[in-house]
Amino acid sequence: MSRSVPAIDGADVPAGGVPRVGHPGTAVVALAAVCAVLWGLTACASPPEDGSEPDPTPSPTTSAGVRLPPTPAGFDYQIGGAYPPPKGVRIVSRDRTAAPAPGLYNICYVNAFQAQPDAERSWPAELLLRDANGDPVVDEDWDEALLDIGTAAKRARIAARVNEWIDGCADRGFDAVEPDNYDSYTRSDDLLTAADATAFVTLISRHAHARGLAVGQKNTVELAGQRKKAGLDFAVAEECGEFDECGEYAAAFDDRVVVIEYTDSGLRKAVAGFGDRLSIVRRDVDVSTPDSDKYVRRTR
Repeated sequence: MSRSVPAIDGADVPAGGVPRVGHPGTAVVALAAVCAVLWGLTACASPPEDGSEPDPTPSPTTSAGVRLPPTPAGFDYQIGGAYPPPKGVRIVSRDRTAAPAPGLYNICYVNAFQAQPDAERSWPAELLLRDANGDPVVDEDWDEALLDIGTAAKRARIAARVNEWIDGCADRGFDAVEPDNYDSYTRSDDLLTAADATAFVTLISRHAHARGLAVGQKNTVELAGQRKKAGLDFAVAEECGEFDECGEYAAAFDDRVVVIEYTDSGLRKAVAGFGDRLSIVRRDVDVSTPDSDKYVRRTR
């Protein structure tokens, strides 16, 4: 079963792709490029939204020249709505329609393998995975139709659209992208395979790297051994404490793992085993904002 949480504010996807809001001007892009080369973007970063100073330690970079998230570091998972990060946070994940948090390491959430509930009709009908009766195959937990990544031609068409969203992440100033539902093949009634998923994520990883973004593997611990082949730089692991998977992610990604737990027991297990190695946060399953009665955020 998927443990992925859909982005709330990314549900209304226009057929023509994501609108380019807040596109930086040429001078800003040039300044960012200089900062990236000289100081890992930290020296020129704006102060974080909570008023604290940006972390002065440059993040490491890969051979592809993309910045990796710091670890272990304070982390907040905000895909359900952006808000000022709590004090001590250095990494934040937000929906692709949101702005990045100034001065922090920002991960851009993209629902890459399934259609958001309100966006199914914006996809060409032939790009939705269909069963023997011609009906869309749906992730019942989140009411999301699976995209048909079963052929190279369809993968290329779907990637072209997802890559437009990734372009939006890069244009807004994010550092990395989190393509969600990598494990959707496990909910495809055997119509898709792990090889299909790896081939598709490789396409979008190449594009993200070309735009200067690191790529996080979302869940799917069974494919962690394919990370280098697929171009995946770090992991975003939901409930790895609860399901005793944190060690596998840590080994595959050299401890470069951000962890979201949705239960107190999962948080306790993750912190007890990996609190000094991984970036761990406890959130509510709806990933609410602080003005909601459902909001939960803890780190211990």
